[in-house]
Amino acid sequence: QGKAAAKGPAEPGAAAGPVVAAGGGSVRVAVRAKPGARCSAVTDVTAEAVGVAIAAPPSEGEANAELCRYLSKVLEVRKSDVILEKGGKSRDKVVKILVSATPDEILEKLKKEASS
Repeated sequence: QGKAAAKGPAEPGAAAGPVVAAGGGSVRVAVRAKPGARCSAVTDVTAEAVGVAIAAPPSEGEANAELCRYLSKVLEVRKSDVILEKGGKSRDKVVKILVSATPDEILEKLKKEASS
């Protein structure tokens, strides 16, 4: 019963989608990285994560650096405001955006980029 009770309140947060407010004027974005692509692009926006094709090989952190550079361009923020928080060696990553925008605004920019 303890597990079910603890899981209940977490559901709405999970249903909020791949972009959530992190507090302190920042936003967290769940990213599903696809390194080794011809060009960097937002491929899809699902309930779990934002799919991003990365035009860099997944070696020596090149894809991670390109992911941060590309997201800073798409979201129109400084590169230093995009921080890889989790998933340095994984395809599933969490990127922290230090910006005073709402998660909805960030999600809208990502969806717009995915559709173009």
